[in-house]
Amino acid sequence: MPPATQKAFQLHEDWTFKLDEIPVPSPGKGQILVKVQSVGLNPADWKIPRFKVMVEKFPAVIGSDIAGDVAAVGEDVFDFKVGDRVFHMSDDWQNQGAFQNYVLVHHARAAKIPSNITYDEAATLPLAVSTAVSGLYAALPHGIALTPPTSAEGYGKYAGNAILVLGGASAVGQATIQFARLSGFSPIFATASLKNTEALKKLGATHVLSRDLSSSEVIAEISKITSKPVEYVYDAVVYEDTQKLAVDVVAQSPKGGLIALATPQAVVTAPNDNVKIATIFAGNLPYNLELFEAVYHDHLSEWVEKGLILPNRLEVLPGGLKGIESGLERLEADQVSRLKLIIRPQETV
Repeated sequence: MPPATQKAFQLHEDWTFKLDEIPVPSPGKGQILVKVQSVGLNPADWKIPRFKVMVEKFPAVIGSDIAGDVAAVGEDVFDFKVGDRVFHMSDDWQNQGAFQNYVLVHHARAAKIPSNITYDEAATLPLAVSTAVSGLYAALPHGIALTPPTSAEGYGKYAGNAILVLGGASAVGQATIQFARLSGFSPIFATASLKNTEALKKLGATHVLSRDLSSSEVIAEISKITSKPVEYVYDAVVYEDTQKLAVDVVAQSPKGGLIALATPQAVVTAPNDNVKIATIFAGNLPYNLELFEAVYHDHLSEWVEKGLILPNRLEVLPGGLKGIESGLERLEADQVSRLKLIIRPQETV
């Protein structure tokens, strides 16, 4: 039986974190209570307090990537039982974020952890998966409206079509490469540091281009490999220059194309009506729910078990919830490359 109280690393009104003791919630209808074993840190976790965004009520528990054990189930939950290992993206950043010992989630947005990966590995996936999935498969303007591989129609549908993933070595970029492979794309181009070439090819990239190339150089390199224009671009970096690169690449196609930007707000505009730009917010919002439920509840566990979706490299930080601040400092200082920082809330003392 869960305890009455728990430790939580809460964001307060002065935009600083404090370790607090708060009540453990009880699951409502359709919810499960998860005892959090592993949490993945993300760039958004330092950007929220730094830029004072996305939180309106305090104190708040943020954090997105969660893996743990089902500690209790609510009414009308029949697909999970106490003791099941699960992973999911947090349902909200108000009080159901990852930075606590226990968290609630709707059962339809959780996936069982297959036996071939650990809690830590599972916690590297949720936000990256959700951001990739939303950008590729949500309807415009929130995604580029591809048919998802959750159906027989969508699995492998885009064979023979090229896609370019900018920032292929980022967590979101790695997830996007793998979903592009599930969707059948080939060739799959990715920009990254060339030291990551073999790792990204293992995920499904067919060609890795240096992230230091200019737009004209990227276009020239692609044209050496395929005569077909690239009509699909996913930008996981979303700097101004990468957004412009995405537009330049798609503009080479007479038919135009589709661009997914992993940011809620673009700094570029479509050059003509044949180019569509989607901006992504990967939260559990109404336009994402049906898609996320099909991915998490129905397919993600199987894909991970079969090695079709692979977890990221990881590093476990000591200190439980107290290790979050040092991890966020490293992320903000850009000291983390192709690596997910993991904390284990139950180790908090």
